[in-house]
Amino acid sequence: MAWDWEKLNQQHHQKGGPPPQMEDVLKQIKNIKLPGGTVFLALLVLLAAIAYSCFFTIDTGSVGVIQRFGKFVRTAQPGLNFKWPFGIEIVNKVAIEKVFREEFGLQTDASDSRDRSVSASGDAGEALMLTGDLNVAIVPWIVQYRVKDPYSYLFKVRDVKGLLRDLSEASMRVVVGDRSINEVITKRQEIADEAKQVLQRELDDAQTGLLVVNVELKRTNVPGPVQQSFNEVNQATQEKEKMIYQAKEDYNKAIPAARGEAERTIKASEGYALDRVNRAKGDTSRFVAVYSEYIKAKDVTMRRLYLEAMKDLLPKLGPKYIIDTDQKNLLPFLNMGKEQKGGEK
Repeated sequence: MAWDWEKLNQQHHQKGGPPPQMEDVLKQIKNIKLPGGTVFLALLVLLAAIAYSCFFTIDTGSVGVIQRFGKFVRTAQPGLNFKWPFGIEIVNKVAIEKVFREEFGLQTDASDSRDRSVSASGDAGEALMLTGDLNVAIVPWIVQYRVKDPYSYLFKVRDVKGLLRDLSEASMRVVVGDRSINEVITKRQEIADEAKQVLQRELDDAQTGLLVVNVELKRTNVPGPVQQSFNEVNQATQEKEKMIYQAKEDYNKAIPAARGEAERTIKASEGYALDRVNRAKGDTSRFVAVYSEYIKAKDVTMRRLYLEAMKDLLPKLGPKYIIDTDQKNLLPFLNMGKEQKGGEK
């Protein structure tokens, strides 16, 4: 007997009852007579089950890792794919383009999952680290990663996420342990980049099949109990640097000036010494020349030297009075200079 849905629906409408229910549909299915009876229906159901078990789809950005009796055999790409049915082959779908994230040292507010704060208490857990200059710092960070090798991701490591967290914490502690507290606070991007390289190297050695996309270092700080002391230390350090800067500035002003003055004095001394040497050499040459002439004609040379000396000496003595040795009265000579000046007037 054929199943006429429209006729059944019309009958219900004519009776004024509700539309056909599931029970009515099942009764109609039971009344359907197929060629071969129950065997054909069983075969039909079996074929449907085989088709459902053989074909599967992979979403874009994912791959399917196929295992046959538990052994890896191949990787299925996005789209419609085929596999052996009834558990002979099973598929594990792995998202290779999705970026996952792990947070370290961050607290989530219960009222809003998007509101994340950094713990500043002494119990900061994995974010509490010791710096290279033996200071304690709270260093929260976020690791973003994705799967680059599905086979290693599924079969090489039992707990990939747990290993990722352990290696991330170890890598960050290694990088922070080589820095001072000031570098940890001021050079966050540099520390994040170095931690990313160290973490990726450790993940590759462990064959996790993960690729680190980014490491983001959040605002670093010191624990609350030492915050005030840390601020005082920073203030003292800034004052120290200020005094050093001022001292260097004074040094740069005074030292070049002193060096210039010293250079000028040295040059003046060298010039004076050269002048004295040249003068001495000239006087020596002149004396030798005069002496040579004196040897040739002693009387003439001696008289010439005497006259030249008097010529240079007498003009420097001022007015000169030559008095006869027999003159007894000197009064007439006392006003000679005044009378001469009065006559000129």
